[in-house]
Amino acid sequence: MSKLKKTMFREYDLRGRVNDEELNKRTVTLIGKGFGTYLQRRAISDVVVGFDSRSYSERIRNYLVEGLLSTGCNVKDIGYALSPSLYFAQYFLECKGGVMITASHNPDGWTGFKLADGLSKTLLSDELQEVYSIIETDDYAIGKGKYEERQDANEAYIQDVSSKIKLAKSLRVIIDSGNGTAGAFVPEVFRKAGAKVGEIFCNLDTTFPYHFPNPSNQDSRRALSAVVPAVEADLGFCLDGDGDRLGVVDNNGDTIWSDRVLILLARQILEKKPNATIVFDVKCTQGLEEDIREHGGNPFMWKTGHSYLKQKMHELDAELAGEHSGHIFYKDNRSYDDAIFAALRLTEYLSNQNMSLSELMKTTPQYFASPNITAPCADEVKYQVVDQLVKEFKSEYDKVIDINGARVFFDDGWGLVRASSNLPELVLIFEAKTEERLNEIKKIFREKIDKYPEIGKWENE
Repeated sequence: MSKLKKTMFREYDLRGRVNDEELNKRTVTLIGKGFGTYLQRRAISDVVVGFDSRSYSERIRNYLVEGLLSTGCNVKDIGYALSPSLYFAQYFLECKGGVMITASHNPDGWTGFKLADGLSKTLLSDELQEVYSIIETDDYAIGKGKYEERQDANEAYIQDVSSKIKLAKSLRVIIDSGNGTAGAFVPEVFRKAGAKVGEIFCNLDTTFPYHFPNPSNQDSRRALSAVVPAVEADLGFCLDGDGDRLGVVDNNGDTIWSDRVLILLARQILEKKPNATIVFDVKCTQGLEEDIREHGGNPFMWKTGHSYLKQKMHELDAELAGEHSGHIFYKDNRSYDDAIFAALRLTEYLSNQNMSLSELMKTTPQYFASPNITAPCADEVKYQVVDQLVKEFKSEYDKVIDINGARVFFDDGWGLVRASSNLPELVLIFEAKTEERLNEIKKIFREKIDKYPEIGKWENE
């Protein structure tokens, strides 16, 4: 019998439910032993560990650290942290190893691990499978590591990220962290950078009483969308549970999806670095590619996933990378995903413009786009189902990008279906020049997908 449920080892991180079957004292300690051994095989002995503010995260930290120490790894514990502050701490504390304990935007009852074996480098699928194999074969390194608390790394992160921003004028910004861990960091960062800050749901509360910290979900932006225009703020930001994904609303309270935010961030980069390469994932608007080319940049589409984007960014020496879901990476911020830094850079860009954010967005290519639509599909079958859909679409349509699911191009729009890497579901997105055509493309996908009994009802339409 397998020691751990293999489906927890996903494409670019490890996630599961906190229960007797998936993540508990026994299994998390084994994960610590497996990852510690993986690091020791690469002559890495020092590991930074941080954890989000969920009610069980500290307990999970204790189990993980026990496993790491038993392999001879030295643990530097930074306590409550964000994924970007964990990545920063690797530089600050000179540690190639890193573990961020977080379920990010997954529902309550989940946790997970983002595993790092280098600076600005997190494990990909094959590497995660190596950790799984170590655990399955009980092939552990043996040693006695040292434990050290280094919570000063978080304050150093706040100082570092705020010092990189120069606002031309002070803007009024509303921050909504959904009672997640980001609330302990983001308001302070923005005040240090010189912004006027208003807070909603920034106190830590592990029950998430108002809404879940997930910027991809429109419901999580409702309060922010109401508050920003009511107080005449310039813009608003919401963040996910571990601070590496960003949501934006403009001065009117209207949602700006992160792929369209990337248009402005790319313009900002290209003003100073013409011909720069900008990497983005398959879920992003076609308008992003068009605008990058129009402003003299080199667009490059790649797979969804923070580890994939980081890897490709290094490979291409790109200045900027980002995902529709809100992960955004800057070369001049060490090339890891940091929603706080991206929010600061957008605020900085807006402070230098002579128009509001809503007016600025009117200068970008205009498309009608759906939100992230999800459809339940079990982890055990979702990849096989998507592989079959890719084959069907490629047999019927001339242009299908299949680097990550199927992005199917039509004359005046496109549709995408891919397997979620984090949850047992498929993700769908549609875009077109008119709302009528968007609905027609959705219908084409629905008719094909409805033939699969393994796929449940579409949600979040």
